[in-house]
Amino acid sequence: MDFKSKIILISGPTASGKSSFAIKLAKKVDGEIINADSMQVYNHLKILSARPDQKQYQKIRHHLYGFHDVKKNFSTGNWLKLVLKKIEEIRKRKKTPILVGGTGLYFKALTDGLVKIPNIPLKIRNEIRGLQFKIGQEKFYKKLLRLDPLSKNKINSTDTHRSLRAYEVKLYTQKSIHEWYKNTKSNFQKSDFYKIYIDFPRTKLVERINQRSEEMIKNGAIKEVKNFIKLKVKKDKSVNKAIGINEIRQYLNREKELEEIIGNISIKTRQYAKRQSTWARGNMNSWFKLKPNELNNFLKKI
Repeated sequence: MDFKSKIILISGPTASGKSSFAIKLAKKVDGEIINADSMQVYNHLKILSARPDQKQYQKIRHHLYGFHDVKKNFSTGNWLKLVLKKIEEIRKRKKTPILVGGTGLYFKALTDGLVKIPNIPLKIRNEIRGLQFKIGQEKFYKKLLRLDPLSKNKINSTDTHRSLRAYEVKLYTQKSIHEWYKNTKSNFQKSDFYKIYIDFPRTKLVERINQRSEEMIKNGAIKEVKNFIKLKVKKDKSVNKAIGINEIRQYLNREKELEEIIGNISIKTRQYAKRQSTWARGNMNSWFKLKPNELNNFLKKI
């Protein structure tokens, strides 16, 4: 296959080795790497967001990493607008665009187009979240299917985020989120992409996550959070979802010991990896799956 004519997408759960694999692939196909991770866009959170280090930047040109102000939200729409420009620039240089990250919605926006759903008023969103919290996900999912039967077999019953989104869209717009998706188009053809998903075995991934949590602390994550706290970022900003901020804040406030917060960071990261894998099963069936032990053989064949 002529990879140089493709837009290469690399995804997988957190800590699955996407960045290092992308660099090796970029060397093979004369590529440049574009970030597709919603936390790695922010400045001030290099360690907690596991951004590629300076050595990796020097080897291959990287784009859209650590450029956005933590005090401002950054949407999928913002990302898509910038990415379309970057892909065009990279192709003009006769290079191969390689998009790397774990944010599934970013990839979906690129390959399927961005759904132009009207903004749902915050009051309605909060009411729906309150309802879901009160009755639990199981009952809430049944209510969703009664409200929006098209969600059956398209949204996993345990997927809280997508259930809430589908419910609020149908309630507010009177139109199923799946109908909105149907009327959405990408800027590219399906054949323009080569999509790789690193399918990491759960037990080995857990080991890697535990190890990475410890390394983040050793590499200066506590100092990073101290500096972040000084910025006084408002609580409603997206960056506050970054795993490790609240945990390290608890340590700095002497509410918890260091060992406990490292464990909690690992637990939250494992939960996040599980959500990523669940999302991938529902949305990335067409992606080429590679096990970690298959990555080197794949590179040799290019």
